[in-house]
Amino acid sequence: MKKNVLGVLVDATSYGEAVDTVLAAARARRTLAVTALAVHGVMTGVLDREHGARLNSFDLVTPDGQPVRWALNLLHGSALTDPVCGPNLTWHVLRKAADEGLPVYLYGSTEQTLERLMLNLQNTLPALKIAGHEASKFRAARPGEDAEIAARITESGARIVLVGLGCPRQETFVHAMRPLLPMPLLAVGAAFDFHAGTLRRPPMWMRDHGLEWLWRLGLEPRRLWRRYLFLNPYYLLLLAAQWAGLRPAGPPSPATSRPTVFPV
Repeated sequence: MKKNVLGVLVDATSYGEAVDTVLAAARARRTLAVTALAVHGVMTGVLDREHGARLNSFDLVTPDGQPVRWALNLLHGSALTDPVCGPNLTWHVLRKAADEGLPVYLYGSTEQTLERLMLNLQNTLPALKIAGHEASKFRAARPGEDAEIAARITESGARIVLVGLGCPRQETFVHAMRPLLPMPLLAVGAAFDFHAGTLRRPPMWMRDHGLEWLWRLGLEPRRLWRRYLFLNPYYLLLLAAQWAGLRPAGPPSPATSRPTVFPV
């Protein structure tokens, strides 16, 4: 069930429910837009209401990290015991896809990361069928390129697409491509890097205490310092205001039109 967190609609869900939703859509060849939002992901929708409307059009938005889970519990009494993080959700979906013989398509990141990712997946999930992979072009789509990408994915026989373009590029991509692909599209953030072994995950105690951001900041300080040192306190301030009823955080209506420009 979707709940309002600072104007972004987040599902109070579990790993089991999220995986079941994705696999049901894959079996039925039904489109489904999925993302896992941490604090940064939520704040992209807060600071850009047009993007917030795109996020609110997603079929499933999971709470990625403890601070978003805490928000759901604080604001809505959701009583969630665990977050539903992108890398873990990706792994659960891949394992189920392997069990059921559902081919997956990997879109995004770099060719080097994808090669390492596929090698690791072949070693850990030998039954997994990888229908195809495609590295990011790191630019905006050209006219007609969306149809070309959709054709490649469809012709590959894929039943699930994992998109690793980074937030908010990946959510914009999923929103744009959803009408063209009869299958679930999951925006998975840094999951490609984690499962490829190019980026280390923090120890469990840091994840349990909502300190994954501090670990990521230590690994990539130049790229992430603005994100965490400005957005995290702002998130807490806005969360307190919504809890106290001082900030009417009305969610923007879900976007219905496709973006004319989106990253590939």
